[in-house]
Amino acid sequence: MRTLLAATLLLTLGLAAAAPATTGSAVRFTGKRAGDVRIGDTFRKLRDAGRLGPIKPGCELAGPNVRSAKLKAPLRGFVDLTTTTPRRVRSITLTGGARARGVGIGSTIRQIRAAFPGARLDHGTDDTLGVTLVKVPRNRGGRFHFGVSTMTNKTTVIGIPTIAFCE
Repeated sequence: MRTLLAATLLLTLGLAAAAPATTGSAVRFTGKRAGDVRIGDTFRKLRDAGRLGPIKPGCELAGPNVRSAKLKAPLRGFVDLTTTTPRRVRSITLTGGARARGVGIGSTIRQIRAAFPGARLDHGTDDTLGVTLVKVPRNRGGRFHFGVSTMTNKTTVIGIPTIAFCE
């Protein structure tokens, strides 16, 4: 009986240690940051800390000498950098791995408005880009935008402070 109890206990402990942690898997974002990546941080600081990938050319539509870098796990997306030296984070675009007040990628407009009652809808990009913008102003809990697909009615992109459309 003791060996069966000991074996059951060891098996339970082993399975609990092997199970991935589901709580806290999504990083928190605000109007000034996403996890450890803040607006205004230098590229070198974030690259040395392992938060960003290598610097690459940015959107051609934004002008010459524009650069961006991919975010590293647990965040998904990219940052746009300033054109001045040293290069600093100008905006953060999230495509996964972050939540604010329980909403993130995959959330609906109803869920966003429940979490951020002061959020405003902008349907100006519905036809051209296929995305409804939900703006959360600074005095209502953020300074960021949710991009909600008009096809799926789910959030596909989050921009801090705005969404950088390029394509």
